[in-house]
Amino acid sequence: MKIVIIKYNAGNIQSVLFALERIGIEAEVTDDTAKIQQADKVIFPGVGEASSAMQYLKERKLDVVIKGLKQPVFGICLGMQLLCNYSEENDTDCLGIIPVNVKKFQPGLNQTEVFKVPQIGWNNIYDLRSPLFEGVERNSYIYNVHSYYAEDSEYTIAKCNYATEYAAAIKKDNFYGVQFHTEKSAAVGERILKNFIGL
Repeated sequence: MKIVIIKYNAGNIQSVLFALERIGIEAEVTDDTAKIQQADKVIFPGVGEASSAMQYLKERKLDVVIKGLKQPVFGICLGMQLLCNYSEENDTDCLGIIPVNVKKFQPGLNQTEVFKVPQIGWNNIYDLRSPLFEGVERNSYIYNVHSYYAEDSEYTIAKCNYATEYAAAIKKDNFYGVQFHTEKSAAVGERILKNFIGL
């Protein structure tokens, strides 16, 4: 099986590669159009800023390539957000594959806790509705680092709550995305990566 990680100006590609190696999966990091199109599974990770990431993808025609993929595609963090319609981060039109908007967390507090932006650290996921989460228990802990979130919608396949309830994972057709970092989410993250490879 050929697994490809899309290479672009995103920060967590190496850690995703190491996470796959830990579960015995070899992957190639590439921005080669033909290799991406011919892969059995495509992983689209990312840490960074939406508008510069989209500019990089467009300059290399990777936006067109990603939109045309028919095999399972897995977006992680910024990669998930770029699959969406639009991001409030620098007023960015994204790939428009999943018709959801990405909004910025508003810092604030409720009666019990203060919500700082970005959300950094462990939180729990629930309302799991996909084979992607087979063997993952409700309220399992996952690791987050993000200031922006995808709105809850009909495409939500897992939820999380930080100041507001939002989509921890989304899916449309062959495109899957998770807001959290599977590569930093210990056994739960490894299980989700295994599940994706097994789809």
